[in-house]
Amino acid sequence: MAIIVNLDMMLAKRKMTSLELANRVGMTPANLSILKTGKAKAVRVETLNKLCHALDCQPGDLLE
Repeated sequence: MAIIVNLDMMLAKRKMTSLELANRVGMTPANLSILKTGKAKAVRVETLNKLCHALDCQPGDLLE
């Protein structure tokens, strides 16, 4: 079983680009891309919190 990252879906719902989200949370676009594709080996709780704040969602909306 794998963890699925739903960042693309949330970005589409919020009509936000990856670059805009990366700038809002203080990540590089490359690191955000690694997270979006599910290739990240770990995600800091602080980063997840920033993503949720920027996207106005809960962690369960981003991860399944």
